[in-house]
Amino acid sequence: SFRVMLKIRCSALGKIMTNSRSKSEVLSKTCKTYLQELAIEEMYGIKKEFSSRYTDKGNIVEREAIDLAQENLDFGFMYKNEEHFNNDYLTGTPDVNTDSILLDVKSSYDGTTFPWFATEIPNKDYYFQLMGYMALCNKRKSILAYCLINTPSEIVEDEVRRAHWSSHLIDESEELRAEVEAKHNFDHIPAEKRIKTFDIKYDKDVVKAIYDRIKECREYYKTLIDENR
Repeated sequence: SFRVMLKIRCSALGKIMTNSRSKSEVLSKTCKTYLQELAIEEMYGIKKEFSSRYTDKGNIVEREAIDLAQENLDFGFMYKNEEHFNNDYLTGTPDVNTDSILLDVKSSYDGTTFPWFATEIPNKDYYFQLMGYMALCNKRKSILAYCLINTPSEIVEDEVRRAHWSSHLIDESEELRAEVEAKHNFDHIPAEKRIKTFDIKYDKDVVKAIYDRIKECREYYKTLIDENR
């Protein structure tokens, strides 16, 4: 029998919290697509893998990003949290969860995607993700930290190849290589300029909206599973 008590990963909350374009539908297309992927995994064991050079970089440099946050924010010792949290609705593993801080790091892929001047969170999905973590970890405030960490050399080499390929260059151009490397190396920028933080405060109304939406997701998810019994 299938688990109908669906729980949603905090990192996927942005997908289910998108608003439907249609007046008659509660759940958005993005939300339904995500629930269909979960149903396929539940029924047939086929898991949609989401990985890319962006997520690869994030995983490889995560410790460095946490170190950068520790050096530049005044919250004492930070270490990578390995504990997985669950409640009736949510599951998740925040990057850092100490007595003094709940923090999640996002490593920008290159120097052009870092939110240099942003005053609000550039990606609303991360707002919901941190709201979920606060609900799970019983915290009243949290920090989203965008970090600019040098891209690992193997990924930079891929980017150099990709740039040559799109410019139809067979022989290496030193100029093009230098241009690509400059987008991925930040040693010349002071550490405190390579981290940008956004404070997120717990909001019980938002958490309630998340839980209500998950209840609606469960109804839809159940219909997907039932159709295939």
